[in-house]
Order: sequence, then C-alpha cells, then structure tokens
Amino acid sequence: MQTIILSIHIILAVSLIVLILVQHGKGADAGAAFGSGASSTVFGAQGSATFLTKITTVIALSFFLTSLSLAYFASNASPVSESLIDNTNKTQINTAPLDSNDTKNLP
Repeated sequence: MQTIILSIHIILAVSLIVLILVQHGKGADAGAAFGSGASSTVFGAQGSATFLTKITTVIALSFFLTSLSLAYFASNASPVSESLIDNTNKTQINTAPLDSNDTKNLP
C-alpha cells in the first residue's frame, strides 16, 4: 500500500511542477509580443487561467493528502535496529573459562 501511495505521490509531484511551469504569470502579457499570446487561445480567452488553476488546485490537494498518508505510514512503522553495536552484541558468544582439569589433554 505504501509503495502505491509513494508512486502516486511522485506522479503528482511531477505533474504539479509541469502545471505550475505551464501557467502564465501576471506579467505574461509582455511575452505576447514574442508569439506566446497565440498559444493561450486553445482554452479560450479566459478559460486557460481558470482551467489550469482548478487542475493545479486538485493536484495540490491530492499531493497534500498523499504526503499526510505517507507520514502516517512512516510513523506507524516498526523500528528496525540497524545498529552495528546491537548486532555484534547479539552474535557474540559467551564462553566460560576452562576448568583446570580440562587442560591435561592440551599439548
């Protein structure tokens, strides 16, 4: 589930960046002299601003919700110990010292 939400989150982030870069700012009228004014007629005279603004709002809200859900999953995840010190303490074998009687057979 977390992987699906993460992939949706990445797609939303990229589409949000593209939509913000496509929109015209308030000073976009100066660019009309260089030919960019004709490209905004696809959505109509005022339709472009409201259409792109509504889509950006929906994607931004979806991005916010996926961010909250990913934070919820991260907070409920069980902590996994990746400490080297903890791992060496678990694998360390405690050996008892040899008795004096066991040393007779040693060379």
